[in-house]
Amino acid sequence: MKTSNNARASNPIYRRRVWVNRFNMLMSLATMSFGMVFLIWILVTLFGKGFAAFGPALFTQMTPPPGSDGGLANAILGSVMMVGASVLIATPIGIMAGIYLAEVGRESLIANIARFVNDILLSAPSIVIGLFVYTAIVFQFKQYSGWAGAAALAIIAVPVIVRTTENMLLLVPNSLREAAFAVGAPLWQVVLKVTLKAVRGGVITGVLLALARVAGETAPLLFTALNNQFWSTDMSAPMANLPVVIFQFAMSPYEDWQRLAWAGALLITLTVLLLNILARTVFRQKTQ
Repeated sequence: MKTSNNARASNPIYRRRVWVNRFNMLMSLATMSFGMVFLIWILVTLFGKGFAAFGPALFTQMTPPPGSDGGLANAILGSVMMVGASVLIATPIGIMAGIYLAEVGRESLIANIARFVNDILLSAPSIVIGLFVYTAIVFQFKQYSGWAGAAALAIIAVPVIVRTTENMLLLVPNSLREAAFAVGAPLWQVVLKVTLKAVRGGVITGVLLALARVAGETAPLLFTALNNQFWSTDMSAPMANLPVVIFQFAMSPYEDWQRLAWAGALLITLTVLLLNILARTVFRQKTQ
């Protein structure tokens, strides 16, 4: 055994592979450390400038005029309603489209066209989607509204869910499908009770990724939902939302507004962090 190890150590090809492996590991660790430094920097900055404004008033009071105390209650409510509506719209569309691409269409012409369009939507600037919804909904109805904002966010979320669902389903071994077909199960039962059930954790993760993707979008909401300084649950009217309020308050010269902007940014960050933790714990795929 020792002779074999010595022979391998003296082999130049083996030594080169060892050094290449060490170099790649070192570069991977350096890259990860580089990203972690900036992530920690961002989190420390958000906590340092935003945590001071956290308190009951942030969640119970309306956005204030300059020089007054207030909170972000109306903006939080508006964001929750619009993001929730967008996910409710995008989730069934995205999952069904992903099922078609992975289980039904696969290499058909329609499936290839759908993948191409989905790739375009994945990389499309959100401001372009906002302008599209503005032209299609806001301009036609002559009214900014929460529904228009939810529609814009849903268009952004759909391609994320489609891509994740398709990729997860393609990871399911064909032997599972063949076994289900062998006992006489129709296609819809194979999809719902075998393949989709096998990757439900990954699909839920895709939905949460889409939720995180749209939670901080600002540009589409500027063209669709606009803003509202008052408490409102009417989705057919202009509606306050955290991203637009953060944008407006951060650009203002008033220190009290800037503090609320930092608090809003921290709140969105913590929400996205919580969603990722839930995806990796509560919704984690069980192995046994």
